[in-house]
Formats: sequence, C-alpha cells, structure tokens
Amino acid sequence: MTSDHVKISFTEYLKKGNYRITPERFLVLDAVLSYDGHFDADELYLRVKTNGMRVSRATVYNTLDLLQDCGVVAKYRFGENHSRYEKTFGKPHHDHLICLRCGDIIEFVNKKIEKIQEEVCAENHFKPQSASLQIFGTCAKCRHL
Repeated sequence: MTSDHVKISFTEYLKKGNYRITPERFLVLDAVLSYDGHFDADELYLRVKTNGMRVSRATVYNTLDLLQDCGVVAKYRFGENHSRYEKTFGKPHHDHLICLRCGDIIEFVNKKIEKIQEEVCAENHFKPQSASLQIFGTCAKCRHL
C-alpha cells in the first residue's frame, strides 16, 4: 500500500464517520508517514511544529486516535507512562521485545506465535481485530555491561 492509498483510505474513513476533513489532519498523517520506527504523540507534535506547520497538540492526539481506529497506526504501551505509535501498513504483523534498562525495542515476527493466536481465536469462535505480544527483559547489549 502506498502513502497515496493510505490518504485515500483515511479520507474515506473520515467521510464514513462524518468527521471533518481538514488540512491539519493530513499534516499529521504526513508526519506519521515520515516515521520509520516507534514515536509518541509529543515527538510527532514537535516534528510537525519544527516543520513550521500550524497544528495544535489536541489535533495531533485526536488525529492519532482516528488513525488508530482506521488501522493506519498501532498504539502500544511499552511499560512507560505514555503511548507509542507506529505505522501498520507495509509491515508484517510483529511483536516486541522491550529492554527495561536501555529502552530498546526489538521487533520480531514468529509464525508459531501467529498460528497459536489463530488457533485460540478459532477454538473460541472469536474474530480478532488486533493482537500485541510484548516481552519485557534485558537485551544482550545491556546484559554484557
């Protein structure tokens, strides 16, 4: 999926939900699309402001909620007292290892875990919307310090 497809999908989502289609929401979306890794709302707000765009902090938070609802970003809590986000399109579903010492976030894909999730949902006649596995511990780099 290209960024143009994402913008079209977001526009359709806004129309369907009777949300206003504003330039500010698309400035936030463009900033999200420019990230490669995890980010928090304040980092995104600063990126938007640094680029001279006039968007309020509330618009950033509200737009992130909309982007999460329509599947453009995923929201995580990595043991911190704030949420982090990342783009979901163009990436396979993955899970995270979080180092409690340095804060590194290591992404991994494991087909066995995916299969187990599918089996558990099927056994319980459950239709999943999203899933997130987070394993907290100490990374190899910090263990050798």
